[in-house]
This record gives sequence, structure tokens and C-alpha cells, in this order.
Amino acid sequence: MWGPWGSGEKARFQRAAGVNVVGNTVKIAVEGAAGLAFGSVALLADAAHSVADLVASAVVFVWGGSRYDDADETHPHGHQRIEPLTALFVGATIVLLGLLLLRESALGLVGPVEVAASPVLVAALLFAMADMYLLYWYTERVNATLGSTALTALAADCLNDIYTTIAALVGVFGLLLGFPILDPVAGALVSVLVVYQGVEIARENVTYLVGAAPPAADRERVTAALRENPAVEGVHDLTVFYDGTDLEVEVHVEVDGEMTLREAHDIETELVTGLRNLEDVGDVHVHLDPSGVGEWKDADDARDRN
Repeated sequence: MWGPWGSGEKARFQRAAGVNVVGNTVKIAVEGAAGLAFGSVALLADAAHSVADLVASAVVFVWGGSRYDDADETHPHGHQRIEPLTALFVGATIVLLGLLLLRESALGLVGPVEVAASPVLVAALLFAMADMYLLYWYTERVNATLGSTALTALAADCLNDIYTTIAALVGVFGLLLGFPILDPVAGALVSVLVVYQGVEIARENVTYLVGAAPPAADRERVTAALRENPAVEGVHDLTVFYDGTDLEVEVHVEVDGEMTLREAHDIETELVTGLRNLEDVGDVHVHLDPSGVGEWKDADDARDRN
């Protein structure tokens, strides 16, 4: 359910995504109108690139906020994987955008397209750059408290738009100065950067989607949090992996085998609550073992408990 006008995390997320939709729409309208009026292929191409950005931001607006919805019967572990899925879509869109720009630049090197130079074209490009910078600044500002991979991808997309607009601007100035070759050269350089950023966004979010292991530091802070409890005598069979952008923890913890069932239950509750209070940790599954049984499978973990 959409609710972009509140103050909660989902509302702020959807508001930022909605602003991206509006910002891209305005950029397309301004550049498209100027390009059609003066027959500028450069502006029309840049406006066409932003159509893909508009689609990506719309997808994030409609589906990305689902990660903030509570678990339900169809998604018992929550909706955390939806956000990196939308971010992956944005990354793929950026890669496609970069490849199309690279193709256009290569064609321009073979036979540069004539662009009718006009102060209006320059003004439209400068407006597009300002629009995308404000959009980038706002998205980053909102995301500073959300840490959303989808919004991070949209912010990177805004920067990419600035780069492509700069390439178009270089082309226009190149025509004014009598160096039309500047347009395809600048476009080729920018397109390589755009493809690289898109690949990096996609690679990061594939990690979230396939349930990969996080950096070693995350595993270490989970272990440290468990060992802070005085009742814990050992830790083994620890597994930490991504469930969407959240971390899921499965672990066996060794405690005094003589404690009562109620005492063991209270210890397990303390451990689960403590881990869930850690940053980025979602689901936690703790299994208690009586110490000395020797169930652990990892020799290094067994040595750590001594």
C-alpha cells in the first residue's frame, strides 16, 4: 500500500523514489522539447536515456517499499529481498543505458551526427544537470538514514545522467568551436564509466539475493555479542548469511547442561534479543547445546571455546 506522505521509513523511501520519478519526467520533457524544436539528436538521445531511468525509478517506487512491510502468510520471512531485486533491475538498466551510449559514440566516431548549436540547447542541458544533481543530493540525504540499496542505485543513476548530459554538452560546445569529434569521444568515455557502475550495483545486489556470506567483520561481531553473555561457554556451527539486505544468523551455543529448561529458555531469549538488536541483523536462530557433548564440527571453533 502506498503511503508516501507519512514520516516512517517506508513513507520516506517512497517519497524519495517518487521524487526521482518526477525529476526524470521533468528532465525528459525539457530536453525532449528543446531537441525536437532545434533538431538536436544529442538532446533527444539524452532524453531517451532518461526514459529508462524513469522506468527504473517507477519500479522502485511501486515495489521497492515492500521491504518495509511486515511478514505475512506468503512471505513468512518478510519482504527484504524485494529491495535488492529492484536495485538489480536499476543496475541492469544502467548497464543497458551505458552500452547504448557506447554504441552511439562508436557510430559518431565513424560518422558524427550534426547537431544544430543554439544557446537554448546549452540552457536545456544545464537545466538537466541541475535537475539531476538536486535529485542526487535529495536521494542521498534521505538514504543517509535508510541505507537502502535501491535508493543507492537511483542516486548512482542520477550521477550517470549528469555524466551523459556533460557528454552532450561537450558535443554542443565542440560544434561551436569546430571540433565535432568531441561529442563521440566524450560519450565513449562516459559510457564505459556508466557500464562499470551498473555492473557494480548489479554485483552487490546479486550478493544479497543469493544469500551469500557477509564480510568477516559481521561474523566476528555476531560471535562477540554471543560471548558477552556470561552463560555462554562456547559457540559453534555459526552461519551468517544475507536474507535480502538483512543478516540471518543460525548458531549453536554451548551452555551449562545442568541448568533447568526454564533457565535455558531465558538464556536463549537473551541471546536472540541481543543479536536482533545488532545493526542489519534480522532473523536469528539459536540452538542451545550442553557443554562438553562435542557436537561441534569446525575444529577452529572447538579450539576457540577452550
